Amino acid sequence: MSRFSTSKATNPFDSDSDPEVDVARNSVQPSHGSSSYGTSFGDNKARYKNDFRDSGGINNQSTQELEGYVVYKAEETSQKVNDCLRIAEEMREGASKTLVQLHQQGQQIERTHLTAVDIDQDLSRGEKLLGNLGGMFSRKWKPQKNRPIQGPMLARDDAFTTKGSHMEQRQRLGLKDNKIRSTHRNLPTEPASALEKVEVEKMKQDDGLDDLSNILGELKVMARDMGSEIDRGTVALGHVENDVDELNSRVGGANRRARKLLGK
Repeated sequence: MSRFSTSKATNPFDSDSDPEVDVARNSVQPSHGSSSYGTSFGDNKARYKNDFRDSGGINNQSTQELEGYVVYKAEETSQKVNDCLRIAEEMREGASKTLVQLHQQGQQIERTHLTAVDIDQDLSRGEKLLGNLGGMFSRKWKPQKNRPIQGPMLARDDAFTTKGSHMEQRQRLGLKDNKIRSTHRNLPTEPASALEKVEVEKMKQDDGLDDLSNILGELKVMARDMGSEIDRGTVALGHVENDVDELNSRVGGANRRARKLLGK
């Protein structure tokens, strides 16, 4: 009697439920509510992440599992687009600060050159005074001038200067430029199916890519402005160096003249 009982317990055909069927039913049966894939999607993210390598591969999955997998991949792609957008926004912020610094450096070079012009005027008056000293019968001293002091030679771009000043003012006030965003579409709040969810994610991706394209366009303009500002600064530094060398030479001559007068 016990022999027949054991055989009946171990015979799958005599059981009211098949173990394999029960496993499949538990994973395939949709949950009741507004979404048929929500519970399965939330519980199986780990399986989606490794592309079902631990559960027989994609080809051995149920329809609902594949729907949840597609939704997961769509959301993953949306997150990656958002990450790229965040990095681009950080790059734009850094480029804006760099552009402001380059503009400030250009203004500092211009102010330094204007100071050299003022020194030239003061030095000219001192040279004239030193030339008139030395006695009635001494020969009048003339300073040796190799070249005139030219001062700032480059006229800065008015549009860029105005833009740079505006950026400096906003920076002093602690304000940040508003992020340019494309016109985003109205998205459904609660998609009813996996297909609708994927379509929503595709719209999010399209909007994010539009924003990314706009920021990349801004970065291109900023890169061109930075290159122009660096070129202007390089040329301006060359002019400053020439004028400063000339002033150093004249200051040396004036010092020698003064020491000669004091030695008499």
